[in-house]
This record gives sequence, structure tokens and C-alpha cells, in this order.
Amino acid sequence: MNKALITALLATGLAGTAFAASHTGAPMGAASAPSTSASSSMGTSSTMAPTKADVKAAKKKADADYKSAKAQCKPMKGDEKKACEKDAKAAHEKALADVKREQAEAKAAAKKS
Repeated sequence: MNKALITALLATGLAGTAFAASHTGAPMGAASAPSTSASSSMGTSSTMAPTKADVKAAKKKADADYKSAKAQCKPMKGDEKKACEKDAKAAHEKALADVKREQAEAKAAAKKS
């Protein structure tokens, strides 16, 4: 896997941990806070196109994170549950958009070369 995709997956994983902590009522400690340096470096050093396996793995991870986030919403009721599910869906859509963006950037970089 290329370096930028691994960084993106790690950043997504850290953000998912912070999401889960914020929706379970658990306090967010330093270990579960998303890393701003990892998320700001996504895609900046990527010159290689992600392979089909990389894309498939990233989509699978996004789907698994979405399923996990939705499971966190199950015990909730009413508006709290709706908001939780909306946040989970938004995070999922963002993760999928990030994969597409990464592919587009790699394709554009390959065209320039």
C-alpha cells in the first residue's frame, strides 16, 4: 500500500475512535483524539496511483467503520439516535469521497508526468 493511503486509513481510524468515544458518553482522552498532523498530510506526498486492492481495502474499512458507528447508535433513542446515525453516514460518505479524491489526484499526477 502506498504511504498516503496508509496515513489516510490511520487518520480515519483515529477519527472513528474519537467519534465512538463522543457518542458513548466516554471522555475523550489524548489517546482517542484525532491527530491533526496525520489528517493534514493525507494525499500530499502521493505520486503513485492507489492499486485496486488499496481502493478496495479503503472502501471495506469505510464500510466497517460505518457499521460500527451505526451499532453505537442502536441503544440511543429519538433525536439523539437520528443525530448519531446522521454523523455516522456523513463520516462514511466523507471516507468514500476521500478515496475517490485520492484516485483523482493520483490520476491527475500521472497525466502530468
